[in-house]
Amino acid sequence: MGVLYGQRALLMQAMHPVAFEGLIGDTKGLDAPFRRLVRTATTMERIYFGSRAQADRVGAAVTRMHERVPAASVQEHLLWILVCLADSALAVRERFVGRLDAADREAYWRDYLVLGDLFGVDRAAAPADFGAFRAYLRERLGSDELHVTPRAREIATLVAFDLPLPPHRRPVLAVLNHAIVGTLPPRARREYGLPWGAADELRLAALTAALRTGAVVLPRRLWTGSCAADYEVVRRGEERRLAAGWTPPLAA
Repeated sequence: MGVLYGQRALLMQAMHPVAFEGLIGDTKGLDAPFRRLVRTATTMERIYFGSRAQADRVGAAVTRMHERVPAASVQEHLLWILVCLADSALAVRERFVGRLDAADREAYWRDYLVLGDLFGVDRAAAPADFGAFRAYLRERLGSDELHVTPRAREIATLVAFDLPLPPHRRPVLAVLNHAIVGTLPPRARREYGLPWGAADELRLAALTAALRTGAVVLPRRLWTGSCAADYEVVRRGEERRLAAGWTPPLAA
């Protein structure tokens, strides 16, 4: 689930042109974009599953990085990135596992506010509760400020949809990509030009039924917790591509 929600979050974050350029920074890392993706995902898992001391070290490093950027600009972009992460994890969880009740939704957003604290999000300017979080997201998705630039489309769609998996896992990629598109807000699909129709919805419904059944009958350890093994597969896959002479189009 971590890979699925992470790719969705990336596509949503890239809808904010300035925030996306802040995420990408300069061209450093675009010669191995999946290595950068894995590093980011591993960092997030260090916060989710590591000790408080590890989380604090990550937060301090992010704060130092943002000290070079005007504070007001950073706050706007950090909040958008945080909201995209929270919305993506929630969308995937509620689609494929089950809907949270009202109390759990409030607790869920409170946890993401703690994550925001670690990354330097001004809590006073962040949505105070779950309802405000959803209202903020609706307002943003209706805003003219969001649009996907050609550069963002090229980078985000490559990293989201072309994971360098080994041949025996490539069939899973089509299913994963379909789920990513299906869980995106309609505005995001339009921005990226991703078609979605009734047949696509039926396929997603079938996948949803299968995964919800699995969440009930399989041991919890098989569908919760760290995705480190999957991230390692992606890292090795990119290394094999690069060794074979592959040049990422982003670095060409």
